[in-house]
Amino acid sequence: MDVSRNAPCPCGSGRKYKACCAVKGHDRGKTWVGAIIALGVLIGGLLAGAALLRPERGDATAGQVWSEAHGHWHDAP
Repeated sequence: MDVSRNAPCPCGSGRKYKACCAVKGHDRGKTWVGAIIALGVLIGGLLAGAALLRPERGDATAGQVWSEAHGHWHDAP
């Protein structure tokens, strides 16, 4: 349905369309953009945390050997 901006809102609120439901249609896009940004920040934080927790070659405990083939520590045989 095509409603002009200054016409009464079809939802029955008694307000003009531009001050009522016309604004609601534009907010939906902002919500999705915010959700996508929040998801990107969350994934970035998880990847950064995983990189900090990844064992490096110098982090061996007693009884472990470095595996070049796998790129991590194994228990010594």
